[in-house]
Amino acid sequence: MHLKFFPYELKLTHTFTVASYSRTTTPDVQVEIEYEGITGYGEASMPPYLGQSVESVTTFLKKVDLGRFSDPFQLEDILSYVDSLSEGDTAAKAAVDIALHDLVGKLLGAPWYRIWGLDPGKAPSTTYTIGIDTPEIVREKTLEAAGRFNILKVKVGLDTDAEMIRTIRSVTHVPLAVDANQGWKDRSKALDEIFSLKEQGVVMVEQPLPVGQVEDLAWLTERSPLPIYADESVQRLKDVLPLKGVVHGINIKLMKCTGMREAWKMVTLARALGMQVMVGCMTETSCAVSAAAQLSPAVDFADLDGNLLIDNDRFTGVQVEKGRLRLTEAPGIGVTLV
Repeated sequence: MHLKFFPYELKLTHTFTVASYSRTTTPDVQVEIEYEGITGYGEASMPPYLGQSVESVTTFLKKVDLGRFSDPFQLEDILSYVDSLSEGDTAAKAAVDIALHDLVGKLLGAPWYRIWGLDPGKAPSTTYTIGIDTPEIVREKTLEAAGRFNILKVKVGLDTDAEMIRTIRSVTHVPLAVDANQGWKDRSKALDEIFSLKEQGVVMVEQPLPVGQVEDLAWLTERSPLPIYADESVQRLKDVLPLKGVVHGINIKLMKCTGMREAWKMVTLARALGMQVMVGCMTETSCAVSAAAQLSPAVDFADLDGNLLIDNDRFTGVQVEKGRLRLTEAPGIGVTLV
């Protein structure tokens, strides 16, 4: 197997703002694994909060020696080796994982949802994200999404939350998910906010409180009229069990958990613990989004719109039809270079 990679900056259609930062681009590294004339594609996307960079990803990838393995089907051995090369570097590890899964799926001639035994007809609607912005821009973004999506995801966590919701509700009455990105600090105020949001058609709340406020998060979850999902509070498989009873569900992202191999284990564990599951993404091309979408028939919520927020996607892959994810029958992760 031969590994190659190169930087690729993702260009956002609109400035993207959450409770802690704004950006117009996202650094990214594209990865390819070639074996006997077949190429598997992967990528590492690095939004600011991951603490990773193009330099750190490329430095890590230079350490990866796939030549020591003769059989790409040895996923457990190969990806355990990749994971052992450093303590962090989750996005870089995800890039290798995705490319390897794409390669193996192509060698098998089947998409991963089929290999996992999932029904593509059960893929849910995906949310479409409305970032924090001025009322004019929020209205414009909402109008762009009107009629295309069955549920919108609204970034909140600042003093403008009420204005954001009012602006969106002036345009559409579709269900909303809200993501505070740790922006709320006081649990009682957060609970009041959630009760108010429920009256306005909000159906779930993501990461309402900072990661360190575990007791407050459990208190909020016990009293919340809406399901509470952890995002920043859950990174990898080891983080799932401690969150039982603290939140209703978890948001799994490939860039946080090192890729498809560990994501599938997280879904299995969460279900065994009676927890809900959401699959999400960063700003990514259709490569990583389509990889994550292979899991989507097994989850409760999907937030797989990262490829829809950029102007320079290199791939075609998973599609959104009438707001729902439509998985292709193409093997591997189901993508084709544009």
